[in-house]
Amino acid sequence: MTFPTPARTASRRGAVLAAPRLVVTALVAAGIAVAGTVGAAGPAAAHDATTDAYARVTAGDGADVRVELDLEYDLLMKSAWLTAEAYDARGQAAQEAQLAEHADEVAAYVTERFQVGAGDDLCTPALAADPTVGDRGGKAYATVVLDYACPAGDAGRPGTHTLFSALFPDAESFVHTTETMVTYDLDGEEGSAVLTPAHPTVTTGGQGTWQRLGEFFVLGAEHLLLGPDHLLFLLALIVGSRRLRDVVLVATAFTVAHSVTFLLAATGAVSAPGAVVEPVIALSIAAVAAGHLWAVRPGAPPRLDAPGVVATEPRQQVWRRWHDLSRSDVVRIAVVFAFGLVHGLGFAGALGLDEPWSWGLLGSLLVFNVGIEAVQLGIIAVLYPLLVLLRRRAPRAGRWVTAVVAAAVAVVGLFWLVQRVLGLG
Repeated sequence: MTFPTPARTASRRGAVLAAPRLVVTALVAAGIAVAGTVGAAGPAAAHDATTDAYARVTAGDGADVRVELDLEYDLLMKSAWLTAEAYDARGQAAQEAQLAEHADEVAAYVTERFQVGAGDDLCTPALAADPTVGDRGGKAYATVVLDYACPAGDAGRPGTHTLFSALFPDAESFVHTTETMVTYDLDGEEGSAVLTPAHPTVTTGGQGTWQRLGEFFVLGAEHLLLGPDHLLFLLALIVGSRRLRDVVLVATAFTVAHSVTFLLAATGAVSAPGAVVEPVIALSIAAVAAGHLWAVRPGAPPRLDAPGVVATEPRQQVWRRWHDLSRSDVVRIAVVFAFGLVHGLGFAGALGLDEPWSWGLLGSLLVFNVGIEAVQLGIIAVLYPLLVLLRRRAPRAGRWVTAVVAAAVAVVGLFWLVQRVLGLG
């Protein structure tokens, strides 16, 4: 049996009178959140964020090294050759025509910022083919293929190579903290690395396993911290959890779901276009937040809200509460699990590795996922106890705060949904 807390024993008339104030406050907060989101999505701030570049490095003929770079077309155009025709180019054919027309500028920009060394010497780059355009995570990416002619070593090939990336530096102001995801099959070694402004180089045969895994752990943590959609989804889960059991179950469901699809998508076993994944992620944010608003609406059945009540029950009753799930609990967990599957595809799209299966790749992916989970658990460990304290000390205020936060998150999610469906983002 569930007992209502004292704050929930008000008369129906009192609940009706309180409803307008709750709705007005929620709408004001939601309006502020939407205004901030609209401002962040405006043209002036379209790239006020990070971006990823991707490099596939393989051995070419003789002492040559072939590098295939995937770079965001919009950024490459702005950095290498900014013209009105290039800015207005829409669609693959028009963008590829612009890349072909300005191939020299593209080659000059890229080869200055992505370099290959053999021993103590730099390799000489040359554009191998006209750049092409493809889709990556819902954005147009240009593929630039370069051949680097390197000095021959004693056996006709150098023993090691050093790869350097300074693509899209902070000084260009379009983005900040660009990361270059490198996969290589070179000098008899297969591996991967994350090149950042702080650590812009990797040497074949010179990167230890722990260093590589540490880079992917940090990368996973950053992708959650710097991903506002995933953060808002997690926030919606936290404010909608009334008991420790609730947050543990939904967090576990979310973790299991996104881990499964992340690993499958990152290894190429499954795929989904970003044009589908991104709107569904936005929908998940709005749906989970709206679910909490529905649960705390005026006139809703009273539900246990104070975690302290559970602590005073007999141990058998506490144990039973963790196993006897109501229909609404099961539905919420199922919804979170389903949306978690989609978020996993989003994480994989953000990582963007395009590498054949290997045990080294699996280890990197697992550590990347551990980085995501570490940040997720840290956020829950900080926010949920604060929410519990608020609900215990001021139950009515706790109800208002969670409703306002959920309303703001729901409106932002709906805004992103419309924006992504219409292709405005």
